[in-house]
Amino acid sequence: MNYYIAMSQKQEIFTMMGGRVHMLRGRYNPTSDAVWLAAFAPKHKRTVLDVGIGTGGVGLCIMANDDKIQLTGIDASVEMLEECAKNADLNDRSIELINADILSWRTSRTFDLVITNPPYFRGTPAKHNAHHNADLKLWVRRCVARVRPMGYFCIIVSAERIADVITEMHTHCGDITILPLFGAKNTAERVLLKGRLGTKGGTTLYKGLPMNYEPVLRDGLTIEDSLATLGWI
Repeated sequence: MNYYIAMSQKQEIFTMMGGRVHMLRGRYNPTSDAVWLAAFAPKHKRTVLDVGIGTGGVGLCIMANDDKIQLTGIDASVEMLEECAKNADLNDRSIELINADILSWRTSRTFDLVITNPPYFRGTPAKHNAHHNADLKLWVRRCVARVRPMGYFCIIVSAERIADVITEMHTHCGDITILPLFGAKNTAERVLLKGRLGTKGGTTLYKGLPMNYEPVLRDGLTIEDSLATLGWI
């Protein structure tokens, strides 16, 4: 189906990563968080699980950086997964989609990389029921359980929720990397965190980047390449 032709007025297309990813405007439209999380993901991981994949923004951005990965997405919303499937088709990508709640999903499967943009906001849920009122410690625990030994876990959260995430990650992961993202305020608005399952390495905390950093959002540069360009690594 050609969604460029058949889309309704409310389903117009918008792009991310300088036009490398196309999305149908719908139930939930990914924000810059999706691009940042995809850019932060470690490279060259064959199997990737996107927990709470929603309409596919994070996963499709990762696939734009590496089209050889095998992406699996899990989400509790059938409606979100339906829109994700359409977005995958729009970008000519293949994604395995699973309708389940990560907090109750029973499986023995593990992955080289597990990524998540979790429901970190507190308050009254929006109509799409995304990003609200999750038990982040439990969410992180369930995500890390799906990481293979020596694999990676990668997450983006609001700055006010990082204590819950770090506490749980530290129990299972080493080589933790933390990158704050700053908006107009002098305090971080979002924080990216990455760790490796089963290692004992210490934590690296970078001084942070602006949330409107164009080399990532416009040009699709990965965080690793961005930090190398800046001379930070």
